[in-house]
Amino acid sequence: MTNDKLMAKTFYITTPIYYVNARPHIGHTYTTLACDAIARRQRMMGEDTYFLTGTDEHGQKIQRAAEAAGKTPQKFTDEVSAEFRVLWDRMGITYNDYIRTTSDRHKIGVQELWRRIRDNGYIYKGSYTGQYCVFDEMYVEVGPGEPCPECGRPTETVKEENYFFKLSAFAEPLLELYSHADLIRPETRRNEVIAFVRSGLRDLSISRSTFSWGIPVPDDPKHVIYVWLDALANYITALGYGSADSSKFEKYWPSDVHMIGKEIVRFHCVYWPAFLMAARLPLPKAIIAHGWLLFEESKMSKSRGNIVRTETILDVLGADALRYFLLREVVFGHDGSFSFDALVQRYNSDLANGLGNLASRTLAMITRYFKGEVPYPSQKAAHTGAEDLVAALAKHTISEFHELFQQYQFSRALEMAWALVAAIDKYIVENEPWALAEKQDEHSRARLATVLYTSAEALRIVTALAHPVIPEATAKIWTQLGLGDIAKVSLADLRWGQLPLGTKLGKVEPVFPRADKSAIERMQKMEEQQRPAEPDTTEVAQRATEAPPAAAGAGPNGASQGSAPLNKAAGVVPVAGADGKITIDDFAKVELRVAQVKVAERVKGADKLLRLEVDLGTETRQILAGIAEAYAPETLIGRKIVIVANLAPRKMRGLESNGMLLAASLEGGKPVLAGFLEDVPVGARLK
Repeated sequence: MTNDKLMAKTFYITTPIYYVNARPHIGHTYTTLACDAIARRQRMMGEDTYFLTGTDEHGQKIQRAAEAAGKTPQKFTDEVSAEFRVLWDRMGITYNDYIRTTSDRHKIGVQELWRRIRDNGYIYKGSYTGQYCVFDEMYVEVGPGEPCPECGRPTETVKEENYFFKLSAFAEPLLELYSHADLIRPETRRNEVIAFVRSGLRDLSISRSTFSWGIPVPDDPKHVIYVWLDALANYITALGYGSADSSKFEKYWPSDVHMIGKEIVRFHCVYWPAFLMAARLPLPKAIIAHGWLLFEESKMSKSRGNIVRTETILDVLGADALRYFLLREVVFGHDGSFSFDALVQRYNSDLANGLGNLASRTLAMITRYFKGEVPYPSQKAAHTGAEDLVAALAKHTISEFHELFQQYQFSRALEMAWALVAAIDKYIVENEPWALAEKQDEHSRARLATVLYTSAEALRIVTALAHPVIPEATAKIWTQLGLGDIAKVSLADLRWGQLPLGTKLGKVEPVFPRADKSAIERMQKMEEQQRPAEPDTTEVAQRATEAPPAAAGAGPNGASQGSAPLNKAAGVVPVAGADGKITIDDFAKVELRVAQVKVAERVKGADKLLRLEVDLGTETRQILAGIAEAYAPETLIGRKIVIVANLAPRKMRGLESNGMLLAASLEGGKPVLAGFLEDVPVGARLK
């Protein structure tokens, strides 16, 4: 099996299967679109890619939720599972298979896995008396009446005859497995798992006999298989494990990536590998855990009433806007903040004013000045050296983008690609093709052709790189470039200079119309109309995407420490009292944010003044700073600094400064910019 997979050069990626206690929301979408972007890119890299998603439909929670809704468990799960599938299809998610744990093929595979573990001597019968958390579908070591240590909800005392799995036998093999650093990412999750295993493993109850909604234990149907053993097995049952046709299992297993939320790390990194070891099956290559998605600083939760429906965003801005925002805005592996304001700001700055504007202006000028055909760049006579710099930057972008995406650093990869967009915009402004077009001499005409070819070729590069993330818009741009089907492009062979000369452009149309303030208002109104007046007390966990609201490590308002939620309040700079001191409330009004310098240049006629353009993650700001005597402009490009983001704008030398950077100095000394020893995401707020 392993040799076959190595020879076939396949790639198998999975989402967690989503628990069907409630309809899908943006948290589920985040995980799914990340996997979709990876799968799309792997296909464009020439790999035989298999992408699995689906729904988890068994367990005591589902049985109780169905009863509360007055439906059978099967009808209840049929309806909710269909909503997930309809949403993924509407978004164009390119999954190869959609597994449901209530399907016959899954049941057959789970029972075969049980038999194999049992026959290898790792299952025995016993009895259990203790506390069970229905919310997390997990046995917990607390006293009767005490809350679950994970979620804080009441536990139930369970006393029943069970089958047990010899988890304690796998402590050393698991620790040896974790020595492979790439198995569990990011490292913080890996360290958590190692600490959990080192604290001691107890045998795990893997059956229940007090309810019936589950897969029967082979040869003992009064028991149903523990819901997590049932659910985790989906990764192999979808490939035909246990069936008459195991060809897909032989071809694609082991998985290359299990993508999960950080709250289900223990189940995937302890229980799942142990089950596979007991069955003597190959282990997954990588388990990648992403952070939580916070809505205006709070974890999304049905009980809080702050769930954001994906359909709302699709109706107003489209799928690409959401796909780009989540992968660009959130540092993958960390918690991220979502708000409608930030979504629209990022859409306008990066998509409408960035890629969309570059495509429109470049292709419109080719249509106008060269009758819609890609012009021939001239030889040395029309080259200024700027074209060589653009080509070098494009080549560097291709290389870095591939490397960053391979490491699941989506935000930095997209930042690199959009730096190329900004560079081409600057190149166009500096070379003024519209002015060259007004001249009739041969040199100007040759120069015009060179500028527009260079711009179009850079546009082609960015479009190809961005396609896995924003597939709908990039397909349109590719067609407008006259290049046909972008899905057939080989990213592995992407090079500078491949744009065919004389190519006839397609019809040039805007791909990202600018969104105004009404877009935010419409989305907010649509969400308000969907939210119930009272929390739903029948809520049960989104096992695959939701986390307990009081999980360890949570900071104020439910935000995890280190997250970078957006602050919508403008605030004012505090004023000290008579004793020269300010209160904590006054200090809280100052919004200190991490920004990255994108442009730095001297201000004419001002020896001490620099003009900076800084990226705040959600927008680009112009700031004037009196640091020209201490810092050369070129040394600041790419540097992360701290700025006061809610300072009222002011004008200097006829230029508006929208913010203030922080620096330290002694009286008469040179300023030293405030910075960081560790890597801090752009846009993070200092607290």
